[in-house]
Amino acid sequence: MIAEKMKEMVANSSAIRAMFEEGNRLAQIYGPENVYDFSLGNPNIPAPEALTKAMKDVLLEEDPVELHGYTNSNAGYADVREAVARNLNERYGTSFEGKNITMTVGAAGGLNVILKTLINPGDEVIVFAPYFGEYRSYVNNYDGVLVEISPDTETFQPKLVEFEEKISPKTKAVIVNNPNNPTGVVYGEETIKRLAAILEAKQKEYGTDIYLISDEPYRELVYGGARVPFLTKYYDNTIIGYSFSKSLSLPGERIGYLVIPDEVTDSEEVISAANVATRILGFVNAPTLQQKAVARCLNEKADLAFYDRNRETLYEGLKKAGFSCIKPEGAFYLFVKSPVEDEKEFCTRAKKYNLLLVPGSSFGCPGFVRLAYCVAYDTIVRSLPKFEKLAAEYREME
Repeated sequence: MIAEKMKEMVANSSAIRAMFEEGNRLAQIYGPENVYDFSLGNPNIPAPEALTKAMKDVLLEEDPVELHGYTNSNAGYADVREAVARNLNERYGTSFEGKNITMTVGAAGGLNVILKTLINPGDEVIVFAPYFGEYRSYVNNYDGVLVEISPDTETFQPKLVEFEEKISPKTKAVIVNNPNNPTGVVYGEETIKRLAAILEAKQKEYGTDIYLISDEPYRELVYGGARVPFLTKYYDNTIIGYSFSKSLSLPGERIGYLVIPDEVTDSEEVISAANVATRILGFVNAPTLQQKAVARCLNEKADLAFYDRNRETLYEGLKKAGFSCIKPEGAFYLFVKSPVEDEKEFCTRAKKYNLLLVPGSSFGCPGFVRLAYCVAYDTIVRSLPKFEKLAAEYREME
């Protein structure tokens, strides 16, 4: 019999993954071209050519025994970590060294590593709804307590008054996701400054360390001149989690990194513990070929124009059909208001038209649905008449 904790996790298994699997089932019945799957943030564009070349070059140039073996440090290759640190310093005016970088098995692996490093049973981890639903499981993995800040469904900016009220002596960490999944909203500099000031005051009030964990797989995916603040510059106890899954279209390769600055309280101890956590969680080290490849492509980016065209076309098409949503500044998601209170019923009705959407309750924000527009442009164009029919069906019910 499976573990009691796993029974709960299986019962609450990811709605995103479940909808993706449903899409595969429907595609076999109706044909892939007749299914409009907006469920999973799985990039539809290939990795940059420079990355493909880098992989080939690494295989030709590196010692195969070393390349495919364990790295000397669980944190990853020293030269790769130095390259990541230099790149961040050039881009953000920081002063990191290789020791501040831990290469990880994607952003998810990185979050689990840092939560394993920091969280004691009963420690509280604050998240701002709507938030990536897997945070629940990640915190639960280490017997932490997830504390939700309710969503501002007008702007989807963090409710900082409620945030300040919910910080307690048990608060060990705060997770922010910027740009945000599922809304595509960017938390700007003034918001981050206010959040940092609250955290500083609460640390002094309680005499505790509160870590700000910034989950940033979409940092490079912003539109219209939006700027994503680099959070280590605003609050000392900040740890960055990054993934190349979106910026280089590499979700299946599972490669990312943690940044643990020297300014973090007991930074040497935290860095050492993160390296041990990488090992004892079973990762051992991040994929070696991918470490070497991404180190040669740190300034490469996915085709942002592709996502921007998808964003504009889907947003305008849904608005024309009568749906309501905030226009995203980043990532590749639209968070659309359900025409009925029960958004799960809306998702079920949408499936009649082979439209696959994810209910907002999966993100701690019922009454909305998420659409991932990292799909083929043709999928978006062909889906819009289906959305119009779906909207018309609801208008007839009024």
